[in-house]
Amino acid sequence: MTSTTKEAAGPWGGKTSKTVGDYAEVNGIKLYYEIHGKGKPLVLLHGGLGAIEMFGPALPVLSDHHQVIGVDLQGHGRTADIDRPLSLQFMADDVAALIKHIGLSSVDVMGYSLGAGVAVQLAARHPCSSESSSSCRRLLVATHSIRTSSRSKATSTRPRRR
Repeated sequence: MTSTTKEAAGPWGGKTSKTVGDYAEVNGIKLYYEIHGKGKPLVLLHGGLGAIEMFGPALPVLSDHHQVIGVDLQGHGRTADIDRPLSLQFMADDVAALIKHIGLSSVDVMGYSLGAGVAVQLAARHPCSSESSSSCRRLLVATHSIRTSSRSKATSTRPRRR
């Protein structure tokens, strides 16, 4: 795995910060990421059609007490799409490989919307364990629906009896 350094240019034009981001070649994709601050590592995973900048004013606040690793997921921001499906599982594997690439053993993960789904898959596919190369200490997900059964839509929308 190699990484090259490029200056961050926002997905909607213009610079996003004075931060210089990196690209990590993991799982056949050049994954863009930025590291801000010092402290316990916190991986931020943005929502669909977004990028690291989706966290806006929260980023400097979080980086006051954490080493924040912002990731542009496959086909978002500065990470190009590649010839494979856009799936939560593949993106979770990419993030796990990035954590290993950076040299971290355990991280907290915060995901919003699409990023929440990736975070859940990351925790499920790469759980905390002594033999795991990367692990999630804490997981915070926001606005991602999680299907708990294979019930049909008609069945799952009925009010529950108490």
